[in-house]
Amino acid sequence: MKYSWIALSACRIFWGCGQNSSKQSSDFASLEQPATPETLESGGEPPQGSENLEVKPELIQKKVIKDGRINIKVSELEVTKIRVDSLVARHQAYYSNERLSNSDYESTYNLQIRIPSLNFEKFIEELESGEGEVMFKNIDARDVTEEFIDLETRLANKRDYLKKYNDLLKQAKSVKDILEIEEKSRVIEEEIESAEGRLKYLSNLVAFSTLDLSITKEKGYTYRARNKNDFGERLKFSLSSGWFGFVDFLLFLLKLWPFWILLALMIPLWKRFRAWRKSRRNRTS
Repeated sequence: MKYSWIALSACRIFWGCGQNSSKQSSDFASLEQPATPETLESGGEPPQGSENLEVKPELIQKKVIKDGRINIKVSELEVTKIRVDSLVARHQAYYSNERLSNSDYESTYNLQIRIPSLNFEKFIEELESGEGEVMFKNIDARDVTEEFIDLETRLANKRDYLKKYNDLLKQAKSVKDILEIEEKSRVIEEEIESAEGRLKYLSNLVAFSTLDLSITKEKGYTYRARNKNDFGERLKFSLSSGWFGFVDFLLFLLKLWPFWILLALMIPLWKRFRAWRKSRRNRTS
């Protein structure tokens, strides 16, 4: 009877330990599957005990990326450039690229301007109201609100996953579980950094619109015939050109000195060969 009671007590102890161990394993398993990159990217279910964080579309302001290209032909290039500089300062914009090119036909300023999106339309309106003729204009607007919502939702969910893994890491007992949790946490942290970088990039494009502005001034180009030199100058030029050509020819022949040596050796041999053939024919005849 005594031995039966001891055996029964031991079974109860092992059974209780098994339940605690299986509970920790189930907690880890509940996080393990949703935290894989594939599941996170496909918008899988969040871990048990967490809520799938969603960003309501009505709480997000519309996000639009605006870009434009304008070419203006002017009569006074520098005056127009000074006017554009004043517009840039007034609207709190800045030049991200500035290039001046000159040719016989025209002078052109190629300017890339980053303008606060709220001032973009006003900037273009004031630019077109000034001196000059607009030769080309193209304005693009791209709505990225949906991409913003998707990125912010995924970012919130991944941060929630990371918090759950950090909590589970504190409860891990074995080295294997610790290493697995740390590896999955590292993957999630990389995904969070990537999403934050993309979100920051889009935010910059939305906050500042880009305008590629070309300001062109045409020049009154006239053909100018080249003045011909007098006979004496042309004669001296011809004589000097002929002399330099002759010197170049001699230098070219000098470069072929190995062939001249080879030719000097081949000529006597060729003469001997012809004499031998001639004497042989005489004997046979």
